[in-house]
Amino acid sequence: MHAGARFGRRFAALIYDALLLAGLLMIYTFAVLPLTHGRAVLAENAGAWVYLYRAGLVAVIGAYYVINWMRSGQTLGMRAWRLRALDARGGRLTAARAVLRFACGWLAWPPLALGVLWLYVDRDGLALHDRLSGTRVVVLARS
Repeated sequence: MHAGARFGRRFAALIYDALLLAGLLMIYTFAVLPLTHGRAVLAENAGAWVYLYRAGLVAVIGAYYVINWMRSGQTLGMRAWRLRALDARGGRLTAARAVLRFACGWLAWPPLALGVLWLYVDRDGLALHDRLSGTRVVVLARS
């Protein structure tokens, strides 16, 4: 259970999660559309409210990851690829640690996933956001 997760599994889980998140973001956008009278949520239609809308998009994404990491250590994509996010001692992530991991994840993937590819040079096999947030992603044994 304690082998560190490599790039391929992490990326595959991210793709699975992106599909689910696309649906959640569509629901969020559908809920916001009445505020713009059914028009696209753009600066010319929503004015400064567009920034609140964009912050809401990030909040939906953040809530998805943080809640799942705190509950079980796994998002839907992580379940499919048998991955789990743990703290440095092997326990569940606290709210603060999960939020920090999410925030550091925004730094790790762009540009070119260099922060994630860092796991190949890190002495403990941790990606940049793992190292910065005091977390790790492990591969679970088949059951």
